[in-house]
Amino acid sequence: MFETARSSRGMVTSPHRLASDAGLDVLKAGGTAVEAAIAAAAAIAVVYPHMNGIGGDGFWLISEPGRDPIAIDACGRSGASVDVDFYARRGLAEIPGRGPLAAITVAGAVSGWKLALEATAHWQQPRAVGELLRAGIHYAEQGFPVPRSFTELITAKRDGLRGQPGFVGLFMPDSAPPPEGVTLKLPALGATLRTLAANGLDSFYRGPLAQEIATDLAAAGSPLTLDDLASHAAERVAPLAVSLKTARVWNLPAPTQGLASLLILGLFERLGVEEPESFSHVHGLVEATKRAFIIRNAHIADPGTATRDISAFLEADALDRLAAKIDGTRALPWPHVAAPGDTIWLGVIDGQGRGVSYIQSLFHEFGSGVVLPRTGIVWQNRGVSFRLEEGARNRLGPRRKTMHTLNPAFARFANLAPANTPTSSPTVIHV
Repeated sequence: MFETARSSRGMVTSPHRLASDAGLDVLKAGGTAVEAAIAAAAAIAVVYPHMNGIGGDGFWLISEPGRDPIAIDACGRSGASVDVDFYARRGLAEIPGRGPLAAITVAGAVSGWKLALEATAHWQQPRAVGELLRAGIHYAEQGFPVPRSFTELITAKRDGLRGQPGFVGLFMPDSAPPPEGVTLKLPALGATLRTLAANGLDSFYRGPLAQEIATDLAAAGSPLTLDDLASHAAERVAPLAVSLKTARVWNLPAPTQGLASLLILGLFERLGVEEPESFSHVHGLVEATKRAFIIRNAHIADPGTATRDISAFLEADALDRLAAKIDGTRALPWPHVAAPGDTIWLGVIDGQGRGVSYIQSLFHEFGSGVVLPRTGIVWQNRGVSFRLEEGARNRLGPRRKTMHTLNPAFARFANLAPANTPTSSPTVIHV
């Protein structure tokens, strides 16, 4: 039996209870959905460091009743000195998955926090950034219980992680993965969050904190520089959308694979599958996904290198034509190997019906594995998605964004209330 949860002040969901509680505390104090999302994002960057952190990227969809959501792209570009020759000179035919040469893109997550606050500052009197980061600071300085997945992932990935700069000292102080439930403190990361609270979120990219970050990156062997950090800014972008029979669904444009997410939904609906968990259901989803990924792989990369408007793939006629190519009895050959990766998603809705769908990630577990000692930041390895071969759609180049698997979805349904229950406004669901 299912129960419906109801709240007059809002709701928060995330992969970790402490992060959800941090966001909920902000809502209870009268904060907005965006402010609560940042509180949850800062907390989960501390208590769930194997899956995300402030050394990674983020993508936002932010809504308010009666309006289409706004989208924020907070992913970083490759360094100005990073290109194919950078690896060729080192005798490398591909980008390493771990280490300093995987730490080649600016971390954009904190810039997204800043832009999200700016974009919604008109909602009400903004709360102090320090209040939003309070829970994250507390858990970094006072400690948090190590999650089971943290211990399991270090155990499984230790061969690729323990040789990375700073990793063992921070996450394996006894040269072994800390057991589940033991208290782990991240004081350097706590100090960094305190600096962001005192000096503003932009201090991650400009000023003394940015200089510390750049110095540690250089010492570790990363090609990123202070100028790369200072050149970064999150961007407001136009979200992609597709209309389904019962809802309108939004996602992020390139460089995310939001297009693929929407294509899958649009194509599958056109297959007319009526029986859940049937062969047609599973086959249809798999085949719709294959068609969507073929388009993704051919067209999603740095938006500055785009050769066509990808939103055209979501037009009704285009979806009809592509769905007609799906054979209900035969599988399309699929020679591609899936890439590893992981992330966190969190959703918030406040008492005014304003909502957030947000993703924050380091890409692989613990990202590049590079830990910056002065700041306690674990740097992402998102740049490993770049290709080095000639003619590749997602080819590496200076100051480019790579194709991102991250894509925070948002759906607005016309009416999800029971047939005998009147409703005066659409129901919003974050997925």
